[in-house]
Amino acid sequence: MSGLSYVSRSNAGPWTTYLAQVERVLPYLGRLERWAETLRRPKRALIVDIPVEMDDGRIEHFEGYRVQHNLSRGPGKGGVRFHPDVTLEEVMALSAWMTVKNAAVNLPYGGAKGGIRVDPKKLSRKELEKVTRRYTSEIGLIIGPDKDIPAPDVNTNGQIMAWMMDTYSMNIGATATGVVTGKPIELGGSLGRFKSTGRGVFVVGREIAQRMDLAISGARVAVQGFGNVGSAAAELFAKYGAKIVAVQDHSGTVYNPAGIAIEDLYAAVQRDGGIADCAGAERIADEDFWDIETEFLVPAALESQIDAARARRIKTRVILEGANGPTLPEADDILAERGIVVVPDVIANAGGVTVSYFEWVQDIASFFWTEDEINKRLDRIMIEAFAKVWETAQQHGITLRTAAYVVACTRILSAREDRGLYP
Repeated sequence: MSGLSYVSRSNAGPWTTYLAQVERVLPYLGRLERWAETLRRPKRALIVDIPVEMDDGRIEHFEGYRVQHNLSRGPGKGGVRFHPDVTLEEVMALSAWMTVKNAAVNLPYGGAKGGIRVDPKKLSRKELEKVTRRYTSEIGLIIGPDKDIPAPDVNTNGQIMAWMMDTYSMNIGATATGVVTGKPIELGGSLGRFKSTGRGVFVVGREIAQRMDLAISGARVAVQGFGNVGSAAAELFAKYGAKIVAVQDHSGTVYNPAGIAIEDLYAAVQRDGGIADCAGAERIADEDFWDIETEFLVPAALESQIDAARARRIKTRVILEGANGPTLPEADDILAERGIVVVPDVIANAGGVTVSYFEWVQDIASFFWTEDEINKRLDRIMIEAFAKVWETAQQHGITLRTAAYVVACTRILSAREDRGLYP
């Protein structure tokens, strides 16, 4: 149980998943276990009211959140999502996963996350800007380049970040490009940021393939989600000779055992807003996606997609978690028993926050790198982080997820112990 008075006791959502993952790491923490309760309690959670005058003159109120889970290793870092089903508990879990993710790849950040309960598709551009700016003003108390640096997440993008940066800058009376990452290039954004999460997924996929004697060329890949993560990962796998045999997004699922051309997928998205009517592929039932035989499965949509039932059906060698929290704890156990290797989200999708870190560093220094430099630095960090997790898993005979948590939580709690308690 969470021990938090504001968390539902019957909740089986993302926060419960995160807590279950923490429990598995405790036997490997040694003396640091006395600090483990730190991991189960967010440092700060802010709920804000966002009143907005709509285009028709009505006053609508939206609920917003910003959670800072742990700041022991540096300022908070994590995205902002706009989604009608966002809850405080979901944002808490996402902020906690950011704490672990940043520590797993050894970035000097803590974990944070934000969200607004809103369907942005139902807002005009002007209404969306108003919601974004008011939310930014309300959380302005706790964000800043040296406090907490938001970034894009589900249903947010470079334009949203530009409005957030401008609002924060207006409120402090100076341009603060480093307050958010994922910005447009002309406002201090970084080259390579858009495809960085998908690139990281591919890099760790390539690293584990080498260790498992699994060839990328000719490998079959299924991708759930064709946003910037899924599409970039699919593009790189295809570039190195893999076959993208199945893709699923909000519009449907398509399948071709001979491989689906990336160009056809992009064309369908450009034309229809989704991949359902992609040329050169057969439309299949969404649930059939989980029965397709592959070497690599990339869940790159939302959390809690792989439950126990789907874990028993999946036919793949490696799962690369492009999304945050796509696999439930009971599914993890089943996949491990079946010999399916899961590369956890906190490593697999850390490419995005790594290039966000590069963007923040470049903004602070006012000195910008080339895309080639960024990709080389990203690859090095991802390769070194994965190697450390793999080595830890081999040493203890544990899954890659538990190993990633051992590496990350040891770093987090060591920082907590070294800093001590104030006052």
